[in-house]
Amino acid sequence: MATRMKEKAAYRRENADRRPRAIARYVRISSRKVKIVIDLIRGKSCKEAEAILQFTPKAASEPVLKLLRSAEANAENNLNMNPDELYVAEVYANQGPTLRRYMPRARGRATRIRKRTSHITLILDRKDEANN
Repeated sequence: MATRMKEKAAYRRENADRRPRAIARYVRISSRKVKIVIDLIRGKSCKEAEAILQFTPKAASEPVLKLLRSAEANAENNLNMNPDELYVAEVYANQGPTLRRYMPRARGRATRIRKRTSHITLILDRKDEANN
């Protein structure tokens, strides 16, 4: 039996990060390709980041745009924040599990094909004079 369970739970609740966030897990695109797109929007306001993602001709821009809109909706509905005064505070992509498939090759051999996935996390924060 764990000791001080109530105190530990209260401490976790007090120190929980209250910034709006959205996490997309198991996205079927390599994290290396996603990092190219998320570097474009880091530190930008939500409206500016949305405009950048809409006109970026990369496959990763579509799931990142969907994630940005989800984080904005979380901020508005769950935390009662105004989406106009939010900016992209943190965004990162980690490697997810790799799906392994096999492709037949010459002379009865087979080659492994790795279909990579990624976990993308986007955290918004409110713009203050100190953050500008």
